[in-house]
Amino acid sequence: MDAPAASSGGTLTATDPSDRLHELVLKSLDDDQAVETVTIPLAGKSSIADHMVIASGRSTRQVASMATKLADRIKTELGRSVRIEGLPTADWVLIDAGDVIVHLFRPEVRSFYNLERMWNFGDAPAPVAAQA
Repeated sequence: MDAPAASSGGTLTATDPSDRLHELVLKSLDDDQAVETVTIPLAGKSSIADHMVIASGRSTRQVASMATKLADRIKTELGRSVRIEGLPTADWVLIDAGDVIVHLFRPEVRSFYNLERMWNFGDAPAPVAAQA
């Protein structure tokens, strides 16, 4: 894995590469006015990534813009290339940055797929068995 490039004027404070990436993702989405940003910790639950970030944009144009800017910021600040799926239609854009997976949605598409519910396994209280 490449060593992260020094941040150019950014405010990244984490030292772990995964945490730095996660922090950069959240800051970029906040800067671009993402709506309802949620992080789901995956460490210990899945080997695909350490964090999953889900956020919404108000339109396909905003979703596409957030995805493009995020990919550029990750490349510029951390020297990592990302894989992007769904950019042409921008209803649901998946950004695979390695340790952090980002899903950007239009609100209607996000509510239809409801990834938060699917991936929050183990965080809800277990159902209590009835006593006989």
